[in-house]
Amino acid sequence: MCEANAYILKNGTEELLLEDVDKVIPGEDGILLENIFGQQKIIKARIKEMALVNHKIILEKIE
Repeated sequence: MCEANAYILKNGTEELLLEDVDKVIPGEDGILLENIFGQQKIIKARIKEMALVNHKIILEKIE
């Protein structure tokens, strides 16, 4: 499968935000994450790293 887990950096550690993400859509309100089950989250963040071989999307919160 090609899905990845999305993590948010908090105090230098990665905290799981959403599993099995298959869509990452940037927008004016933040980044929309959607997984294969239809769950969605919008977060004010920027993409710090995408390691797709490792199935990881690492986000960094912005104000």
